[in-house]
Amino acid sequence: MSLIEKVRAVEEVFQGLDNAISAFQSWSTLHCKTGCGKCCFKPDIEATALEFLPFAHYLYEHDEAYAWLDKLQASDQEICHILNPSQHGVGLCSEYTHRGLICRLFGYSARVNKYGTRELVTCQIIKTEQQTAYEQTQQQVAGGAALPVMNQYYMQLHAIDPELARNFYPVNQAIRKAIETVLHYYAYRN
Repeated sequence: MSLIEKVRAVEEVFQGLDNAISAFQSWSTLHCKTGCGKCCFKPDIEATALEFLPFAHYLYEHDEAYAWLDKLQASDQEICHILNPSQHGVGLCSEYTHRGLICRLFGYSARVNKYGTRELVTCQIIKTEQQTAYEQTQQQVAGGAALPVMNQYYMQLHAIDPELARNFYPVNQAIRKAIETVLHYYAYRN
């Protein structure tokens, strides 16, 4: 599979997930608080290089890949470089369409616990400020209601490229590795 085919395949997974999350939000009524982004400020967010491959390819196409690579290599910042705390709106992601898989899943997906039961994965703010909707949703999820399940989406990415989806890195390192992958690909084609 070529790099372009991988980018398109990841984008297809993300589009399917975005549709599933939209349907979940519709029936659950759960939503992020406008302007929050608290989950984005966690310094220990990890991702794979593959989930940022579409972003890296976008940067390459817009002649921004080397500038981003320099910025990432020069910084020891642990918080995601895509985060823009001064941005207004629901989220603080400056590249919302190119956000990683964990950024899409958190808040609106389930994990399967050691007993095989699905558990809603969401933030404390949603759990407390939307308590009634959260509790009703959690019951419906345990009863089999439709929502994205984390490991299923990670497996879809793994099927696209097992090597790029294998290792999890701090988010900025994952972005850097994705950019390096794209630059390496084009270095031998130009």
